[in-house]
Parts: sequence; structure tokens; C-alpha cells
Amino acid sequence: MLGRMTWLTAIVLIFALTACANNREDDTQLNETEGMITVLLPDSISSARWENDDRRYFEQAFEAAGVAYNIVNASGDARVQQTQAEQAITNGAKVLLITNLDSGSASAIIAQAREAGVIVIDYDRLTIEGPGADLYVSFDNVAVGRLMTETLEPIINSLEADPKQIIQLNGSPTDHNATMFREGYYSVAKPYYESGDWVLISDQAVPDWDYQQALVVVEQILTATNGDIDAAIVGNDRLANSVIAALKTQGLDPIPLSGQDATVGSIQNILAGWQTMTVYKPIKLQAEAAAHAAIALLQGADAASLASETIFNGQNYIPFIKLTPLAVTADNISQTVIADKFRTWEEICVGEYVQYCPADR
Repeated sequence: MLGRMTWLTAIVLIFALTACANNREDDTQLNETEGMITVLLPDSISSARWENDDRRYFEQAFEAAGVAYNIVNASGDARVQQTQAEQAITNGAKVLLITNLDSGSASAIIAQAREAGVIVIDYDRLTIEGPGADLYVSFDNVAVGRLMTETLEPIINSLEADPKQIIQLNGSPTDHNATMFREGYYSVAKPYYESGDWVLISDQAVPDWDYQQALVVVEQILTATNGDIDAAIVGNDRLANSVIAALKTQGLDPIPLSGQDATVGSIQNILAGWQTMTVYKPIKLQAEAAAHAAIALLQGADAASLASETIFNGQNYIPFIKLTPLAVTADNISQTVIADKFRTWEEICVGEYVQYCPADR
């Protein structure tokens, strides 16, 4: 019930944003002469969500509003993203929605946009260098991390091992979200580490959220410990896949394992018993909130009027539209990602995974 209420709160926020945008008779039907919104996506490597989910939800939101827009992807190259931003500004973009690859390059983009009178929204990832963007739209990323350990906590504590050997596999050191995820999951685990009930035997960042690098790290840990790992607190589903692959290669059983992004693969892994949970961030709500905010800003709204909270980026407090994440386990797949049509049983229940799917799906 709590999860549903937070979703309803987010939906109310979206309608509020729309109301802020409705400041003229033909309020949402913007033509190209009134300015264009450009979305700068980061890659398709750190997560499949950027191309599979965020892009389609932005397209739906902007097309429904009749807004001139463009969506580009930097393919993991910060220099490409800066070039894309420069081109957008040259082509008349008035609002940039950016998911940064690192805060340094994003800070340069924001500075150039400001000089040109272009508004910038940090989408999903906060830029922590420079004065910051005009607005930040994301989930409570510390809460994302807390959900991971809170979900694993009772399962880890029920294990016979004493003490419990834990690894933390963190995301890219250039992604501030990864820092916040770790802050969240470490805050829940810390009392157990301090009491000695859990032992943190490895706590490593994975550059660029890279699957292969994560796989090497986990294989080395398993070799060094003779496979004596009781649980893994892991930053996203891509890294969770690395843990699963390493366990399978060494002939080991599943362990309590977290993830994030609610990918098709993660849901399959949860059903098969190889992954305990994934954090679901209702991306449709996030993209819609960002799209409505961009439209409102394009029409002259003040960023502070669109958000009820702020977040400190290191120099300034940035208006923050904050959404609430949810934990997905084998017990609530139908009530969360399936009910929201974020995922379908048809795409999940294929090949070897059919046997794990509910008969009444």
C-alpha cells in the first residue's frame, strides 16, 4: 500500500507540473518557433533502460504535448555528449535534459548552456561540479540503496554462516548516483559490520558499470575466498549478472543478491532463484515528470515552483523533483512491473524461464 501511495503522489506531482505549464490558451501545443527540448542520454552500456525505456517514454510525452524535441545518445563518450549539447544549442534548443556521463563534462555543458540562455535539467544523475543545473529530476537514490540491503537483511541474517561474508559491488566512480546508492545500502549494513555479524570482505567500484570488469572482480574474489561469499550487495542488474555468471562458472549456488533497474533479465533471474531482488524505478513517471517540467520551464515557469525539495550539489541547492523507488522480489512481480506494464510476462517467460513463470499469467 505504501508503494502505491508514493506512486499516486508522483502522479499528482506530474499533474501539478502540467498545471504549471498551462499558462496560455493553447498551452501544450508548442511549435518549433517557440523552442526545442533536447534530451541527452548517456549510453546503452551502463543500463538497457536509456534506450529501451527512457527514450520511448520521452517520445510519448513530448509527442502527446506537440513539443518539438530531439533525443540523442552519447554512447558512453563524454566528448560526444558535449558535441551533441553544442549542436542542440546551435540548433535552437531552449531546454536541455541531460543524464551525464561525469560531472566534469556536464558542468562544462551547463556553463555553455547558461551562456546561451538555455535551461538545463539534470535527469536521473546529479551534476556535482560547478554551480549545477536549474532543476534535478530523479529518484531518491539513497533510498534505492537502502532498499537493497533492507530487502536482503532478513535473508542474510537467517543464513547459518557466522559471521556472514559480504561483498559490495558498486557502480562507476564517475556516476554520483553510484555514490548515493552505496551510501544507502552501507547505512543499513554498517551496524552489522560494526558488530561483527557481517564482514565486508570487498567493497569495489566498477568503472563505467562495465560487465566484464565486474566479472573479473567477482571471479578474483571467489578464487581468493574459495567461494566463501554469503551475499552480494550490488549496484544494478548489469553488475548482478556478473555475480551470477561468476558463481555459475565456479559451480557455486545462488546467494542473496541485489540489483536495480528491473530489467527483463533481472526478473528472469529472480524467478529462477539467482537474484533476490531488483529496485524498480517507475521510469515512465520519471520521464513524464521531467518532460512536463521541461515544458513548464520552456514556457517561463520558475524551477523552484516545480519542486517541493532541494538537493545540494556541492555549491548550490538545486530544486529537486524526487520520486520514490520500489523493491521487486519474487512475491510482488505481478503487482509492480507487470501491473504497470513496464514489463510483460510474454518477454519474461521465454526459453528456460518458462518453467519458473506462474501458470495463470
